[in-house]
Amino acid sequence: MKKMFVSQILKRGMDLSLASLGLIFLGLILPFVSLAIYLESPGPIFYTQKRVGKGGKIFKIIKFRTMHPGAENGQPVWTAPNDNRITKVGKFLRKTYLDELPQLINVLKGEMSLVGPRPERPEFVEILRKASPLYDQRHLVRPGMAGWALIHQGYVDSVEESLVKLEYDLYYIQHQSLWFDLKILLRAFFQALSLKGRG
Repeated sequence: MKKMFVSQILKRGMDLSLASLGLIFLGLILPFVSLAIYLESPGPIFYTQKRVGKGGKIFKIIKFRTMHPGAENGQPVWTAPNDNRITKVGKFLRKTYLDELPQLINVLKGEMSLVGPRPERPEFVEILRKASPLYDQRHLVRPGMAGWALIHQGYVDSVEESLVKLEYDLYYIQHQSLWFDLKILLRAFFQALSLKGRG
């Protein structure tokens, strides 16, 4: 129990330290990203969306907007490959994971961690809970910007793929450690450099 407590303190310390450094980088690129988003598709620069966090608590995730305004029309839909709702700038932001950088604010607020299962939308969580009795175990930890499932499987667009992703998430929860988190962050960083994010 004591070891777990110390591990959680160290993880939170890493989250706060790296998120603070990341926000400096975010501040440097913000004018350029904002201008690119607005010139192609006038509208809000940032996009917020309800997600399910630790303990099933709902919070609002923050991203750079990568779709045309009103793309969903109030109806939650999984993002598919070559989704025509995504702008050209949005595709680049997604491939480099730059669209996720504003989530550093969620990390500082304690709603997310740098590493953990990617937070899902409440509408999809209800569907996935019915598909697997183990699904809520993902909510035992803070959701993350990067994750073991994300670097192995990327982003998913179906119940079947989400259940495969769940296996990676449960593995992470059972084996989480500071070194494991650092390994995941490094692999996510190199995926971003090689433009292997989702399009």
